[in-house]
Order: sequence, then C-alpha cells, then structure tokens
Amino acid sequence: MTLLITVFAAVIATVLWYKSLPGDTLKISALCYMYWGASLMWLVDSIFEYKELGGEFFNPAVSDMINDAFLGLSAVAFGLVIWVGILIVKDPKGVIRTKLTSKAGT
Repeated sequence: MTLLITVFAAVIATVLWYKSLPGDTLKISALCYMYWGASLMWLVDSIFEYKELGGEFFNPAVSDMINDAFLGLSAVAFGLVIWVGILIVKDPKGVIRTKLTSKAGT
C-alpha cells in the first residue's frame, strides 16, 4: 500500500512539474525526487518481502494494509512539509522577503 500511494504521489508531482516547465519556480522537481525515491525504496522493500513470504505476500491482513496506508500517507505528508520548507527557504517569488522588508502598516 505504501508503494501504491507513493507511486500515485510521484506521478501527480511529475505531471505538475512537467506542466510548470521550463521555469519550475515552485520547485516541484523536489517533490518528484522525494516521491520517486520513496517509491523506489518501497519497491525494493516489496521485492525482498516477496522473496521472504512467497505467496503469503499477496494476502496481507487488514490491519497490515491499514498500517501501510497510514505510513504511505504520512510519507506523502512529510514530503509536502519538506517541500514547503524548501519554498520558505528559497522564496522563489520573493513573497516572504517582500513581507519581511516592507514597512509595518503598509
């Protein structure tokens, strides 16, 4: 389930990144790298788990699927938090810099 959720997030981020080319001012490429990296990590994890469990791999318990779904959603949310942090630090459109340097009350 974690693999499925992160692959969907990676595909959505890639489509958004492709639509924002050539500028990528919102640094969506960082989301692509994070989500594709997580997808690759869970693909390797799934391969090793399949080697260990064999056919049982395809019959997970409901509680395991719920835990995996929460882990996948948590990874996607954490990726979004990191991306927002990148936006705040890089400030590609200068919005935060303008707000911090403007006079109070204007």
